[in-house]
Amino acid sequence: MSRTSSATKLFSSLLIQSKHGHRLLPSSPASFAGVRNWSASATPPAKEENPSNKPVVSYWGVAPTKLAKEDGSAWKWNCFRPWESYKPDLSIDVKKHHKADTLMDKGAYWTVQTLKFPTYLFFQRRHMCHAMLLETVAAVPGMVGGMLLHCKSLRRFEQSGGWIKALLEEAENERMHLMTFIELAKPKWYERALVFAVQGVFFNAYFLAYLASPKLAHRIVGYLEEEAVNSYTEFLRDLDNGSFENVPAPAIAIDYWRMPPDSTLRDVVMVIRADEAHHRDLNHYASDIQCQGLELKDSPAPLGYH
Repeated sequence: MSRTSSATKLFSSLLIQSKHGHRLLPSSPASFAGVRNWSASATPPAKEENPSNKPVVSYWGVAPTKLAKEDGSAWKWNCFRPWESYKPDLSIDVKKHHKADTLMDKGAYWTVQTLKFPTYLFFQRRHMCHAMLLETVAAVPGMVGGMLLHCKSLRRFEQSGGWIKALLEEAENERMHLMTFIELAKPKWYERALVFAVQGVFFNAYFLAYLASPKLAHRIVGYLEEEAVNSYTEFLRDLDNGSFENVPAPAIAIDYWRMPPDSTLRDVVMVIRADEAHHRDLNHYASDIQCQGLELKDSPAPLGYH
């Protein structure tokens, strides 16, 4: 269709409609030009595509990895890969405790005891919200310690004995705990604000503590993980007595810990408590190494310990 005929048909249509009392002609030459230009194109604007469904176009041609489960079904998680999933060791002793004998140990122990009371008062029996705050804090030490050991390894031109990877594994494992809990409960705005404040303070405090004394920093985390184990034990107790609903386990937990499809929240809390007990052991062990006058690089790290 030619430009002239398109404009003529549109103009005729507007005149016909104007006879019925509708003023559809443009009020200015500029607006009429806009109508004329639209009619010339003769195609309505295309619908905007959902950005999340658009494939990434890049000069570098890095194609997304296509993964599948063992049964052949598509792998739907981007936050972890199939080879990062595992079956947790539930046989670990969850009642172990490092007795605070030295001045450093007592300082670390009472630091954790002082920090735990405000959170217990704030959350009380709201286990899900308490767990989310706990995991946002617990995921910090491994990342800070791994980062500082990484920088130390670069400065000194020496290997780390695998401790960089071990601490980053711990941080990632703690983050996956959080990713699991947010599938079950959404934090309120004031809980998000609390996490923002607590994480900011704790990150900087732990960073300075690790620079000053890595053995103290690891001891603090060891006691922090002991409290995490106790907290999840309380969670299990309330699930068992019916005070908290034992809902089905989220899909991300089933894939990450290779759990049976019919697993429940209780099963999830059990495996997370076992993870925390392993982190407890690893950090107390790291502190013991340095308390005995050795460096972490002198003792191979227990990679994949959880």
